[in-house]
Amino acid sequence: MQRITIIDSHTGGEPTRVVTAGGPDLGSGSITDRLSRFRSKCDRFRSAIVNEPRGSDSMVGALLCEPSDPSCAMGVLFFNNVGYLGMCGHGTIGLIVTLAHLGTIGPGDHRIETPVGIVTATLHRDGSVSVANVPSYRFLRSVPVEVAGIGQIHGDVAWGGNWFFLVENHGQLLDRTNIPNLIDGCGRIRQAICRQGHPEIDHVELIGPARSVGAHSRNFVLCPGGAFDRSPCGTGTSAKLACLAADGLLGENELWVQEGILGSTFTGRYRWLDRAKGTIAPIITGTASIIAEGTLLLDDRDPFCWGIPLLNQEIPAT
Repeated sequence: MQRITIIDSHTGGEPTRVVTAGGPDLGSGSITDRLSRFRSKCDRFRSAIVNEPRGSDSMVGALLCEPSDPSCAMGVLFFNNVGYLGMCGHGTIGLIVTLAHLGTIGPGDHRIETPVGIVTATLHRDGSVSVANVPSYRFLRSVPVEVAGIGQIHGDVAWGGNWFFLVENHGQLLDRTNIPNLIDGCGRIRQAICRQGHPEIDHVELIGPARSVGAHSRNFVLCPGGAFDRSPCGTGTSAKLACLAADGLLGENELWVQEGILGSTFTGRYRWLDRAKGTIAPIITGTASIIAEGTLLLDDRDPFCWGIPLLNQEIPAT
């Protein structure tokens, strides 16, 4: 019987499960080396932690590890129902609130090593967290895509720690009552993008008008594995900021309030890193709430000890 201690939180409605003890020993080396070992040798642990019957398709896991960069306080590997995430904005906010709950960290700046670069998370005294994310940029503007059952749409390809295809003129109602249609439509868009030669794009983000007072836009984000992001999506908001900056629609250090499909919000801003290349340094601020402390039991005699994998997986684990 293997015991895994965890703390669960949610950030704007999106869950994060931090493994606090009992995780696999991934050895030493770079964070990417340890990610490679996690993927090749310990993938069933990922599935056991976040998939049913212990988790859900929307659950994101976080495994702490020693940083290889001495300037960092910690390293982290984020994972979900089908694989691994380069970065996770809501997960970083949840991680910092979890560590504060444990008394491991206090208010201030905390450098975190991820597989796609170093981020700095600032725990404020009011409990909110600001994440200075990895450099973000728009890679392609207004890419035409022919989508089965929808027709031709146009979207931007942008990097915010994960790859996104952002669509504004999509004809969909961004409302929680329309979530089944949004999932179906975004799934079709993602399949079309992959067929068009962009298999690296595993997040689709629809943009529409905001509902909340003070918010600038609402989004719906379909994540790898078919789950939608309950939060406004930290890396997705970073990608959106990169597009706004590239189009001259948001100035440096101006605030952008991004609303998610449930109505929760993140506040974003950016500074330029390279205007010529369109590269920005985004900062995303949000809050998380601790919702559970627990111990997961892994027993090989259990036929579903290592999780129930997604039955209809659109994108293979990466």
